[in-house]
Amino acid sequence: MAQQPRIIKKYPNRRLYDTETSSYITLSDVKKLVLEQADFRVEDAKTHEDLTRSILLQIILEEESAGAPMFSSDMLSQIIRFYGNAMQGMMGNYLEKNIKTFIDMQKRLQDQSRQMYGGNPMLGAEAWNEFVKMQGPAIQGLMGSYLEQSANAFMEMQQQLQQQTRSLFGNFPFPGFTGGGPRQAGEPRTPQSPAHDSGKSEDDKSKP
Repeated sequence: MAQQPRIIKKYPNRRLYDTETSSYITLSDVKKLVLEQADFRVEDAKTHEDLTRSILLQIILEEESAGAPMFSSDMLSQIIRFYGNAMQGMMGNYLEKNIKTFIDMQKRLQDQSRQMYGGNPMLGAEAWNEFVKMQGPAIQGLMGSYLEQSANAFMEMQQQLQQQTRSLFGNFPFPGFTGGGPRQAGEPRTPQSPAHDSGKSEDDKSKP
């Protein structure tokens, strides 16, 4: 039987109440739950509406305002432009998969650090920081190569979708819509591509 998530209630006065500890908590406490990978749900105390995403966004906003932001203004602008875009859902999945891949790479590097410096928790934390500093250029190069390949794959997927759309709607007489490619042998000519008879006009054809 799956364990039920920890319920945190949000009251109209914006206070958060942890039902597991029967005490009020702050956003910092919720951040600790995230770092501990605890399964929790924030909900409205009256309506039981799920407010988890809005609370997590508040935590991100505080972290971004703390002086060491992860998102540049240009990156945030690009993300905003995808809202309402036909590929909004795909972009969300794309970012989520890339973050998961980045986390997997981080775990592998941490495992290498533990093998080199031992399993002491305190030493491991310090050693991990030193390991990242020493391997910084290599890690950046590895991530740059991965992101470039990922971006190319995303662009190829977008081009394939465009080609499939042209092939799907190419046989419909939509004004100004280009079909899905050149006409194949044996296909009937469309009204947009009339046959030409050696450049002769109708008057020339009627002459003996």
